[in-house]
Amino acid sequence: MVTAPLAKEHRPRADFAPQTWTLGYTTRMTIPDHLLDILCCPVSHEPLLPLSRNKLKNLNGAIASGDIQYVDGARIEGELSAALITRDGKVVYPIEDGIPVLLPERGIGTTQLTDPL
Repeated sequence: MVTAPLAKEHRPRADFAPQTWTLGYTTRMTIPDHLLDILCCPVSHEPLLPLSRNKLKNLNGAIASGDIQYVDGARIEGELSAALITRDGKVVYPIEDGIPVLLPERGIGTTQLTDPL
């Protein structure tokens, strides 16, 4: 019988320092660099970046007006507390309870905004 050696105790790398962003109005979100490096749009595979506070405020203003929809046509109910945007700025993905919602149908196309993000 062949047995695998026991795994070493998991220890954080000494050179690893997660990035912390303040997103939304009061929400703090910590996404480690190595995770942010692999997150991408499920459709275009563009890298994702945290949406800045000012851009999030502008997006929430447009959502409040009732003119913004998800890609699947569903109306967005309520403000977003945080979001990720594709590097090319075409799609925004909400973050709910600290978890990025990277479902293609839950993307928010930026072309429907009158003021670009």
